[in-house]
Amino acid sequence: MSTFFAKQEEQKPRWFVIDAEGKVLGKVAVKAANLLRGKEKPTFTKHVDTGDFVVVVNAEKVVLTGRKETGKKYMKVSGYIGTEKIETAKQIRAGRNPGRLIEQAVRGMIPHNRLGRQIIAKLKVYKGAAHPHRAQQPVAVAI
Repeated sequence: MSTFFAKQEEQKPRWFVIDAEGKVLGKVAVKAANLLRGKEKPTFTKHVDTGDFVVVVNAEKVVLTGRKETGKKYMKVSGYIGTEKIETAKQIRAGRNPGRLIEQAVRGMIPHNRLGRQIIAKLKVYKGAAHPHRAQQPVAVAI
């Protein structure tokens, strides 16, 4: 017998939508990472992008448990000296891009290489309930 390896050109990615309203950040991120990676498919191959597209809506309404809202810190650095910016989850949620909480959580759960950069491009996070991907007919995923 030979080992099955999925081929990139044979993959037909589907679209899924996750409503993050009232859901715990970690649970939303795990579900999104598994769908992006393709781990829930029988054709999963670890070195091939077999995953699907994931749209996360209501990103600003995701829940953080415990004291993470004020205690968890996120750091940005441009690469120049003295440009470190440290924010709490509460400050990020109140800022311009509350979807960054979900993006960072999912990014930490996928491979940190070229394949991971290809996979993370299929994650779409939106602040409100509306998204521009209605034409792809995304399927709602329950968490």
